[in-house]
Amino acid sequence: MDSAQIRTRFLTFFAERGHEIVPSASLLLDDPTLLFVNAGMVPFKPYFLGEAPAPYPRATSVQKVVRTLDIEEVGKTTRHASFFQMAGNFHLVTTSKRQQSRWPGSCSLIQLIKVGMALTLNGCG
Repeated sequence: MDSAQIRTRFLTFFAERGHEIVPSASLLLDDPTLLFVNAGMVPFKPYFLGEAPAPYPRATSVQKVVRTLDIEEVGKTTRHASFFQMAGNFHLVTTSKRQQSRWPGSCSLIQLIKVGMALTLNGCG
């Protein structure tokens, strides 16, 4: 499976469960707190902070990001990267844990470890 197939499977999984597929935002956003987009949730910050109403209750995206925190380590090891993509799903309007638990596999969507990718799960039971 190549990276395009992984992105497609991820986005399709959540779109089939009512998430709006949101394209990757620019790496440069109108956010005075950030030089570059450094996390997949950054384009959704206005909704989480209540600065703007969310245009959809749930979203999924594969966001291009730049990390500079450990930029001096890039190239020294295989686990440091400065530019990559973060796949995420976001509940912009309150969704109950009961509703989320009806989605078996949402916390283990694809066995990314087998293809040598890192997977971080937040809020999965």
